[in-house]
Amino acid sequence: MADEELLEDMIVAEPRMLSDEWMLIGRQVKTGFGGIIDLLAIAPDGSLVIIELKRDRTPRQVVAQALDYAFWVEKLNDESIETIYEKFSSGKDIAEDFRVRFGQPLDAESLNQSHQIIIVAASLDEHTERIVSYLSKRDIPINVLCFQVFQNGEEQILSRSWLLDPAMTQISAATSLERDKEPWNGEFYVSFGDGPSRSWKDAVEYGFICAGGGTWYSRTLQLLNPGDRIWVKAPGFGFVGVGVVTGEVRPIKDFMVTTGHGDAHVYDVAKGGSYHWEYADDPERCEYFVPVKWLQTVPAEQGVQGVGLFGNQNSVCKPTTPKWRYTVDQLKLKFPSYSRDGD
Repeated sequence: MADEELLEDMIVAEPRMLSDEWMLIGRQVKTGFGGIIDLLAIAPDGSLVIIELKRDRTPRQVVAQALDYAFWVEKLNDESIETIYEKFSSGKDIAEDFRVRFGQPLDAESLNQSHQIIIVAASLDEHTERIVSYLSKRDIPINVLCFQVFQNGEEQILSRSWLLDPAMTQISAATSLERDKEPWNGEFYVSFGDGPSRSWKDAVEYGFICAGGGTWYSRTLQLLNPGDRIWVKAPGFGFVGVGVVTGEVRPIKDFMVTTGHGDAHVYDVAKGGSYHWEYADDPERCEYFVPVKWLQTVPAEQGVQGVGLFGNQNSVCKPTTPKWRYTVDQLKLKFPSYSRDGD
C-alpha cells in the first residue's frame, strides 16, 4: 500500500477490517501529553481500544508511544470520552449509538474500566514481535494486527493476521481492572445471555453453552477444554448453573446434541433462540457451542444473586481476583451438587 494513511481511511470507512466487535469513537485524538492517537474504539463491555498505525516509526518508538497513550486513556472520564465521540461523529450521542451497535445500554460503571493496545502494521519485524510478546506475557493487553495487500486488477484485497491470540489479549484487558490479584483458582466464569439469541432452557436440556454475533463474544470459548468446571451467570438473572465441559468448541453448523431419539443438529431441536443462524456461514459472526455435562442448574428466574458476587461481560474468563474466590465459595453452598464429579 503506497500510503499507510490510506489504511486508516479504509478502517474508518469499514471498521470490520479491524474487528467485528469494536465501535470507533475517535480519530487523531490529541492526548494531554502532546501525542496523537490514530484511532480509538470501544468494545461491548465498555473497555477502550487504542489503535496505532506503525507507519515509519521504529519498534521502540511505536510501542513506547502506545504505552504512553494508554496511560492517558486510562484516566479519561465519561465526559471526556463523550467529547471525543461527539467530535468524531459530528455531534452524535455515544450512549445511544452504543445501544444501537451492541444491543445493550452503555454501563457508566464499566466504561473505560480497562483497555487494549492494538498496533496495526503492514509488516512485522522481529524487534516489535519480541517487545509485544514480552509485554503480553506479563499481562499487558497489547497485540499486533498485520495487513497484507494483494492487487487483483483494479481491486486491492486485504488479508489480516494477529501476532497473538486475540482472545488472550481480550482476557488480559478484562482482568487488568482487578487491582487485588491472586492465583487463578481453576474455576471458569461463563456469561450466558438468555434472550432472543439463545435460551438457557435449551442449554440445560441439550447440554451446552454458546456465544456468537461477533468474535468478541465467541472467541473466549476457546479457553475451555474437556474437564473444565464452569459457573454460569445469566446477566440480569444471576448464577444459574455449574457444569463440566465435555468437548471442544464448535460452530453451529457442526454441533450435534443427544436427544431421546438419537443425535440431532442443535438447530433442529433448540428452538428457544435464533442462535445467529443467519450468520451460519460467517466464521466471525456465527454462534459457537461447547458441550457441557450439567451438575446442577436452576431456571433463569431463580438465578443466584447477591452483593459482592463476581460479574463480567466476557463469555468466558479466568478471574484472578479474591472476589471470584469468594463468589465460588458462595456458589458451592447454593449448588451443592457441584462436587458429584469431583472436588
